[in-house]
Amino acid sequence: MQLAATRIFTDDVDALIAFYEAATGLTAARLHPMFAELRTPSGTLAIADTATVPLLGDGAAQARANRSVALDFRVDDVDAVYAVLRDVVTVFVNEPTNMPWGNRSLLVRDPDGTLVNFFTPVGDEAAGNLF
Repeated sequence: MQLAATRIFTDDVDALIAFYEAATGLTAARLHPMFAELRTPSGTLAIADTATVPLLGDGAAQARANRSVALDFRVDDVDAVYAVLRDVVTVFVNEPTNMPWGNRSLLVRDPDGTLVNFFTPVGDEAAGNLF
């Protein structure tokens, strides 16, 4: 089994694509006006319009309702990402902070309120030891 993608349903596909393109430096593959993907070597972030939800089943998903998932992006230099994101992000949950599990993390909210973590391994994890 392979996790193919994580999908966010939104009422404003263009705004969410613009946010993630600016935040990650990736270019979204726009497969349909109501759907796009940001592809990385380790996974895909899909963005879909809430107009597609009825195709899945009535009430299967709701935009702007997530408070239990965080998207994690491993980056080379979280402080450099923070410098770029100051012009892109509206809500910062924290500034770059060293976490006890070996990451330097920056947490923000995307335009729909989803928690997004940009992190750089430091210490033992940077050398390849997770814990």
